[in-house]
Amino acid sequence: MELVTGGAGFIGSHLVDSLVSKGKRVRVLDNFSSGREEFLSHHSGSEVVEVVRGDLLDIDSVRSAMEGVETVHHMAANPDIRLGTSVTDTDLRQGTIATYNVLESMRLEGVSRISFSSSSAVYGEASQMPTPETYGPILPISLSKLASEALITAWCGTFGAKSWVHRFANIVGPRGTHGVIFDFVHKLKDEPSRLEVLGDGRQEKSYMSAEDCVGAMLHLVDAVDDEVNLYNLGTGDTCSVRRIAEIVVEESGLEGVSIEYTGGDRGWAGDVPKTSLDVESLFSTGFVPRMKSEQAIRDTARALIGEIGL
Repeated sequence: MELVTGGAGFIGSHLVDSLVSKGKRVRVLDNFSSGREEFLSHHSGSEVVEVVRGDLLDIDSVRSAMEGVETVHHMAANPDIRLGTSVTDTDLRQGTIATYNVLESMRLEGVSRISFSSSSAVYGEASQMPTPETYGPILPISLSKLASEALITAWCGTFGAKSWVHRFANIVGPRGTHGVIFDFVHKLKDEPSRLEVLGDGRQEKSYMSAEDCVGAMLHLVDAVDDEVNLYNLGTGDTCSVRRIAEIVVEESGLEGVSIEYTGGDRGWAGDVPKTSLDVESLFSTGFVPRMKSEQAIRDTARALIGEIGL
């Protein structure tokens, strides 16, 4: 049995699909604060997917969900970095404390394997690009998952757990519920003649399809077996926000759209203007992504446009 916390969310639901395709039995633990029932509806009535509605801040619920579990895929977290700038304990509760409850429940119930979805945001404004896993000191400027990473590696060292820590590029794809492509599609639906872009459009980051992301996660869990396995997940290239805006407009089919920029080098407080991940360690294990950044963005724009009916 595989446990996926946040399995009704954007990336979590793609992970559930991939686990099922590999013949795994899956238990989903989700409070549905951002996850959606429809993301798992195609598994309804299935004997291989069990959905448990519960909150990671309730440790009794988490302990109960650990019964018979071999590996925990800890995906649940605050999905929107910008939210933490206004509700400042969001990432503390939904990130650090939730991760502690997962780890402590694992210890109490004898579960020793955890695969954790971290983020390139832990690097902050790195001076070395592409940024390798060995980069330091790590000084995040947003409310990142670094504290959860530290808890996980401490549990490995203290209690003998084994972990796979995945530092994600920006993950995009169908079922997206936030992020720049999602925002652009909804802005165009509200105002088809004009697209506002936060910042100057020169922000440049790595993007990876959700399908490639979960494929890389499961590949690493099978391929590497150290006590702590830490990998950047990405495609080895980047794309600018300006280009994303152009792609979304192209895919929308709308004519005469004015793309307008608010100015400044970042979209919001805590936004890192440029990230580029060194993914040679991932590639050295034999994983090859199906799509580069621009294709992942284009496919996502097309899917989200279809989902909302633009």
